[in-house]
Amino acid sequence: MCGITGWVSYRRDLTTHSPALEAMTRTMACRGPDAHATWTDHHAALGHRRLAVIDLPGGSQPMTAETPDGTVAMVYSGEAYNYTELRAELRGRGHRFGTDSDTEVVLRGYLEWGEGLADRLNGMYAFAIWDTRTQKLVMIRDRMGIKPFYYYETDDGILFGSEPKAILANPLAAPVVGPDGLREIFTFAKTPGAAVWDGMRELRPGHLAVLDAGGLREHAYWRLEATEHTDDQAATVAHVRELLDDIVARQMVADVPRCTLLSGGLDSSAMTAIAARQLSAQGETVRTFAVDFAQQSENFRPEDISPTQDTPYVHAMAEHIVCEHRDIVLDGSAMADPALRRKVIAARDMPTGAGDRDHSLYLLFAAIREESTVALSGESADEVFGGYPWFHDERARQADTFPWLAGESLANGFREILPDDLAARLGLDAHLHESYLSALAETPLKDGESGLEKRMRQICYLHLTRMVQALLDRKDRMSMAVGLEVRVPFCDHRLVQYVFNTPWSLKTFDGREKSILRAATRDLLPPSIAERKKSGYPASFDPRYITAVQSQARDLLADGHPALELCHRERLTAAASAGLDSITSRQRHLLERALDLAVWFDLYNPVVKTG
Repeated sequence: MCGITGWVSYRRDLTTHSPALEAMTRTMACRGPDAHATWTDHHAALGHRRLAVIDLPGGSQPMTAETPDGTVAMVYSGEAYNYTELRAELRGRGHRFGTDSDTEVVLRGYLEWGEGLADRLNGMYAFAIWDTRTQKLVMIRDRMGIKPFYYYETDDGILFGSEPKAILANPLAAPVVGPDGLREIFTFAKTPGAAVWDGMRELRPGHLAVLDAGGLREHAYWRLEATEHTDDQAATVAHVRELLDDIVARQMVADVPRCTLLSGGLDSSAMTAIAARQLSAQGETVRTFAVDFAQQSENFRPEDISPTQDTPYVHAMAEHIVCEHRDIVLDGSAMADPALRRKVIAARDMPTGAGDRDHSLYLLFAAIREESTVALSGESADEVFGGYPWFHDERARQADTFPWLAGESLANGFREILPDDLAARLGLDAHLHESYLSALAETPLKDGESGLEKRMRQICYLHLTRMVQALLDRKDRMSMAVGLEVRVPFCDHRLVQYVFNTPWSLKTFDGREKSILRAATRDLLPPSIAERKKSGYPASFDPRYITAVQSQARDLLADGHPALELCHRERLTAAASAGLDSITSRQRHLLERALDLAVWFDLYNPVVKTG
């Protein structure tokens, strides 16, 4: 896992622009703490920060391959989980390898198959290849968008990077945020390809882009397809289990310490149990980590998305399997530290308002990084298997919007921070509706598909293309900020495609959410966990955290910070003054968003254009 960046310019000699490339590369230091290097050609400059995971002595980047017609250079971030099979195939075609790294397999794969390499990869990856033979840049992102890739077109080329901060470090990129960027910040439905910063784009998941002297062309090399599902219930459950066994085995491969993230829910427990069984057969013990909060049992308050505490279930699972488990118990005062908020916003590149959920994730990953370099996560199983409550709520299913925004609390909570006149100018409702209609129009359907099956396919597609991207980006940013590689087995495209085409009646054959996953892994789990209802990533209810956040918001109001121009001061004042027993989750989000905005302004000095 790494941080990549680069610059292509057809009218400049980039060998004279080393300081700019070095500045871009430095911004990726957290993503790659083990090594850094750059490579420059006349029209291309590549920068790389390495987190060594496979073939620690080898695999250095930027990696180059010499051909009779010129050099091919690559910067690569991620893991190709099928690299051993690809390497064997390439050897059969006459290729010779100097390292054991998957990076060299990807580079050699490009030499053999060109852009067709993308169709052969299984993994999470984002990489760029500069081909001096044709003076073109090839950029490829994994099918589900697990690893990030941003680009910014210039007057004669392109800037790119794993994160916006790498691009913004180049003097050609201005930190401007216009109305479209604000709409991305203040709604919770990610627009594929959109970025917060003006002029910047994300390479869409499953897409490939080529830049040459004639311009930039981007196209999809993979997308979800609607196909006939012919397996019965027993065969479907068996195939899902077969896929999960293979996926976890591939994703546990590393030359560094590995672990799993264990929440005590069905998803992470199933994944951990499979990993434990596989490692036990090799004479190893799986290591597991879970987050908890000081005095959580005394302060916990059930919420719609988090009705139960994780810790009792975590401990039940840890006792059920043979593992080395550790609870990471976080203190509310530590999570409220302004220095931590600054680190989180620097990692996210935008003011999310997620507050303690982001802060605790950062601290959890930092603690794990002291003992492991790779962690497996249960992220995305709810999107794949239909686990969220609104999948099963008729009102949400029939709403003319994204189902997770059908409830008033969440739909309005993201925009409540804004002054009413600004919210009206941005037209957030119209933006969301247009995004929703665009997603519906993209949804692949079978001929004649109608009724509930059609609607549930649409809802699954919305989650897999508009919601999961935001969650994967959060997981990537928080983990890579501390140099931890987090892998997401439930995002394997083979599993996603198979389950996407499983009829809704099969996905809920036992009258519950995630019926197929539960049936496929029930033999590995204690009954309490197999039957546990969905409970989201936990929030802290530590009064020390809440009072500290309120105090910081009051200071912000007193200082008259410029970020307050984007804030509804009366609502913010009321939230900052609310009593501990009466403050609502929406008011907490309001406070978090305001504090995040202030830090974001301080870090990036953005030029914000509201109209």
